Amino acid sequence: MSARLLPGGPVAASVLADVARRADALRARGVRPGLATVLVGDDEASAGYIRIKQKQAADLGFDSPHRHLPADAGQDDLLEVITGFNADESVHGVLVQYPIPGHLDYDAALQALDPDKDVDGMHPVNMGRLAVGLPGPLPCTPAGIEALLAHYEIPVAGREVVILGRGATLGRPLAMLLAQKRPTANAAVTVVHTGVGDWERYTRRAEILIAAAGVPGIVRPEHVRPGAVVIGAGVRYAGRRLLPDVDEACEQVASAITPRVGGVGPTTVAMLFRNAVAAAERATR
Repeated sequence: MSARLLPGGPVAASVLADVARRADALRARGVRPGLATVLVGDDEASAGYIRIKQKQAADLGFDSPHRHLPADAGQDDLLEVITGFNADESVHGVLVQYPIPGHLDYDAALQALDPDKDVDGMHPVNMGRLAVGLPGPLPCTPAGIEALLAHYEIPVAGREVVILGRGATLGRPLAMLLAQKRPTANAAVTVVHTGVGDWERYTRRAEILIAAAGVPGIVRPEHVRPGAVVIGAGVRYAGRRLLPDVDEACEQVASAITPRVGGVGPTTVAMLFRNAVAAAERATR
């Protein structure tokens, strides 16, 4: 029997409908939400992501100023753009598209960003807010995973969740998020990674397994507890081909699973705009 599919599209549509309502309320007060984007270099995939976000911004009635720096731009050039958007009151959220060219320091660029305009939710201040349970922008992919589980009415509270992957953008913040005391969280969360020799021992006991390792095909059917819910969040690319962490054969073991394409991706983009509209609301109270 194949698992029930958990596509991210309906989840994203629900989130974006709420964002559109809130954006309409802001415009009724004379405030047009502004989400600025920054792209450095000519990476095709990154440019494609920026186009998706700009189209979504237009559909929601957001202003979307954009700066495209050449691949040989210096750190000072990037920081100047970020500082300018920090100071621009018409810009409520800023996204620096990752990755950036290797000669630039992404962490320094992120730290230069106003934490309240950080729509990715990755600034150290916002990670600290998440750690202690203070309100602030949430990392988009973790927040999207929580929303996806809630949308499909998959119980999380009190259940054993295992996250395979400890990355700063996904595994670690997701563990903090799902352990918080909230109806859509409140789980017993274990984080394992490829540095743990017998990581399969943990994944095989998970009621909810979230693959976030960024290692194509690392999760196979024998690593999944029969009847578990499996969320594929980690991916790599070979050119334009997406290579997910979760082998498609896991559908034969899981009770529910995200599709190979269109799982957490749409929810991640939706959460970006949820963070952006919240930033506009905070800035214009």
